[in-house]
Amino acid sequence: MAKKSMIQREIKRIKLIEKYHKTRQEIKNSIKLTDNFEKNIKLQQKLQKLPRNSMSCRNRNRCWITGRSRGFYRAFGLSRHVFREMSHECLLPGIKKSSW
Repeated sequence: MAKKSMIQREIKRIKLIEKYHKTRQEIKNSIKLTDNFEKNIKLQQKLQKLPRNSMSCRNRNRCWITGRSRGFYRAFGLSRHVFREMSHECLLPGIKKSSW
């Protein structure tokens, strides 16, 4: 189980990403369209003033049951530990243990 503070930090990041997504996209599009160097620098500074945690690349995938960030299966939204337990209990349809 992940620390509660880490899970809350991720929730805060998700809210910030949603809040600043539109503004960030508008600034990036205007940077691409400008030809003036000075205007481009001002737009870059405007982009840098936005909170760091509002960037989507800072978001971390976490297991929705345990909150574990490592060993994450994106298709299921689970960490490898929970995935293994749930598949052994036949809670995940279409998943069976391989043997050869």
